[in-house]
Amino acid sequence: MIPGQVSIREVALRDGLQIEQPIPLRAKLELLDAIAATGVREVEVTSFVSPTKVPALADAAELAAELWRYPALEFSALVASPGGAARAVAAGLTSIEYVVCASDSFSSANVGRPTAEAVAAIPDIAGIAHDAGGSVEVIIATAWDCPFDGPTPPGRVADIAGSASAFGVDRLAIADTIGTTTPARVTDLIAAVRPIIGDLPLGAHFHNTRGAGLACAYAAVGCGVTRLDASAGGLGGCPFAPGATGNIATEDLVYLLGDCGIDTGIDLQAAIAAAGVASSVVGHRLPSALLAAGDRKRH
Repeated sequence: MIPGQVSIREVALRDGLQIEQPIPLRAKLELLDAIAATGVREVEVTSFVSPTKVPALADAAELAAELWRYPALEFSALVASPGGAARAVAAGLTSIEYVVCASDSFSSANVGRPTAEAVAAIPDIAGIAHDAGGSVEVIIATAWDCPFDGPTPPGRVADIAGSASAFGVDRLAIADTIGTTTPARVTDLIAAVRPIIGDLPLGAHFHNTRGAGLACAYAAVGCGVTRLDASAGGLGGCPFAPGATGNIATEDLVYLLGDCGIDTGIDLQAAIAAAGVASSVVGHRLPSALLAAGDRKRH
């Protein structure tokens, strides 16, 4: 059954910027101003990871210090270790996202340890977030495919989801990290994961690398998923898929869902404007369809 409402988390400031050349803090705040004007409620704002590995987000603590300016927004930060979770909490960000790669090869390339070791860190990270009065979400990356190992067995994803649930996380998401999945595979994986996690909220994160991102997002919504990630302008990409487009564009997703009678609470024209700001601050064109073509309604 298609839900009447879907929540979109804006990820341009973290996932969108992570492979870009570093931009000044003032430019990030300019983009955040535009994002706040769209009516979105959740923003993935930065990550507390090694600044040598992700120099574009080396100013995480400085950006966190400015977030008091946006009282209507709920901010989250991505971490890769208990140490990162502790730094995020110290900076005032208590909504924590922790990525676990379902593929051992991708996990080793991304965070320097195999999947089992990444899973074993979930209780420590959850404890840090919960002790601070916050929450933790486990995002299962390479949930469908890995650039090194090929297709990910659904059982690996289900096992990670089961462990995360048993460790007391607050939310779970499955991510198509390199943008290879298709709607039928989305439906199949959600069907495999749902019985494992019970009532634990399930979200999804799709990339449009091979043009199927929006179709996959709609398929997930058709399976009852009501939380989706998207990025202004489609900003972002995967370092293991160089030259390819990345995240589904927020404005494209809002257009699709809105035209299907699904409320996102996001103003489409403001979202298109935010995509323009995203393009401006990074200094290059973005793959957004609506940024190029506009809404069909002419004013």
